[in-house]
Amino acid sequence: MILPKPGHQNKVRLATLLAISFLLLSQASCKPNRSRDRIIVASSGRITSLDPAQANTFHTLQLISALGDTLYRIDINGDLQPWLAKEKPQISDDGLTISIPLKEGIFFHDGTRFNSEAMAFSIKRFMQIGTLNYVLGGRISSVEAPDPYLIRLKLKRPSSSLRGLLTSINLTPVSPKAYRSHKEKFLNEKFVGTGPYKLQSFRNQQQRLVPFPLYWNTYPQNSGIDFISLKNSTSLYGALLSGEIDVLLSTSIDEDQRRSLNKIAVEGYLNEGEGSAMEIGYITFRSNVSPLKNIVLRKALLHSLGRKQISKRVSYGLREPLRALIPPSLKDEKTTPWPSYNPKVAKDLMKKEGYCYNKKLEIPVTFRSNVPADKLMALTWQAQVKRDLSDCLQLKLNGVESTTVYRQLGEGAFEAVILDWRGAYPDPEAYLSPLLSCNKSKGMVCEEGEAAMSGSFWTEPLLEKKLRQSDELSGTKRRKKLNQIEELAANGAAYLPVWLVRPRAWAQTHLAKPEFDRNGHLLMERLRQVKE
Repeated sequence: MILPKPGHQNKVRLATLLAISFLLLSQASCKPNRSRDRIIVASSGRITSLDPAQANTFHTLQLISALGDTLYRIDINGDLQPWLAKEKPQISDDGLTISIPLKEGIFFHDGTRFNSEAMAFSIKRFMQIGTLNYVLGGRISSVEAPDPYLIRLKLKRPSSSLRGLLTSINLTPVSPKAYRSHKEKFLNEKFVGTGPYKLQSFRNQQQRLVPFPLYWNTYPQNSGIDFISLKNSTSLYGALLSGEIDVLLSTSIDEDQRRSLNKIAVEGYLNEGEGSAMEIGYITFRSNVSPLKNIVLRKALLHSLGRKQISKRVSYGLREPLRALIPPSLKDEKTTPWPSYNPKVAKDLMKKEGYCYNKKLEIPVTFRSNVPADKLMALTWQAQVKRDLSDCLQLKLNGVESTTVYRQLGEGAFEAVILDWRGAYPDPEAYLSPLLSCNKSKGMVCEEGEAAMSGSFWTEPLLEKKLRQSDELSGTKRRKKLNQIEELAANGAAYLPVWLVRPRAWAQTHLAKPEFDRNGHLLMERLRQVKE
């Protein structure tokens, strides 16, 4: 079996793409220079809500990051940087009280003052109605505002990951005045925060941002942003090369076009910027029903996927192979607890369970039909299996739209499904807990908790205890405990990490190179003209 590659089944596709690139570059070279005060940033995917308590998609979080501020940010060195906070958190000796002094003289977009009451209102609101309020893990028992510019968090237990949680965009403060009647429900089409931009208008496919005159920090370096959504990758790709848009986010386009834009940028026709690799791609195996209830078969599947070949065939090497659940940038040392590609070991394990002797293990693999990289990954994996394990294993591919996948995941609808994840904040716990945490279990089966909602239904008797312990430790002790958790997860074989994804953005050459923050969000306030 020949693996799919550019010189074979993708030959026509690449030839067409190169022809389109040549044509669009020719058009771009002779397009008239148009003066544009506002910068158009484009992506795909409609934004249906700008409420930080509901935000859970990359594009929504990207937009809120320009409209609001967080208590802290993570700088390029990985250190906690006070933002709305005046200084770093003050932690009591028992680790159960976090005191955070706040900066003064900051205003919300509606003119009301930012203070401890506003911050407490926003945190309590997220705790009560937040779509992702599980990230708090029940750690906060109360939120107090003892002074106008001091907020105090009372914890149920010490938490080392709270440091990273305080940088989460979901905890972006909103004006209590503007959200008074939405304390217990979402406010979808408005946003009133403290950020460098103010929302001027909202539609599902276009949001207009204008600089906030009373912004407390560095003023935006442009006259405003039009954040727009186009229907598909081809439309976005063509709009960038024809000059109809100024900046394109890489999360919106196909791999061929991503590679093409990367080459065009190398040649000097576009400015390309990239951020930290904070998104992981992985496969979830449903572990509570046959045949994948058998851990030996799940371990065989871990050895059946060649990451390097998949990265090369699907992303031309732009996605980095990954053998861990935690991105390397969040580790002090690079550990790779998941096994590498080894079809011989995979075959031996399947033989041990009675397969390969005129009997094949058939596994349905679901990919998100509206995510092009998913389908290419599935096809390449299927081709690897046909080439090296055809007498033992057969993968049957099934494309399902992403919203349906997310809705049915916790119902156990998929035996194997391709997914991705970006932590809500830059900390290992934001990657481990959403996949491994379990509130109620029976043996190795998670009945209630994030492990069930993730579609794996896998747990291990000591796992939840170790997750709790890791969050109460710091330094070397915490690192060792996190390594133990990843080793347990790798041995459980309910997840198969595949690759890391770096966010990229391409800008017209009259704009400066796009920059990203530590969380992988484009710093839209730094987009600026560099040429007439």
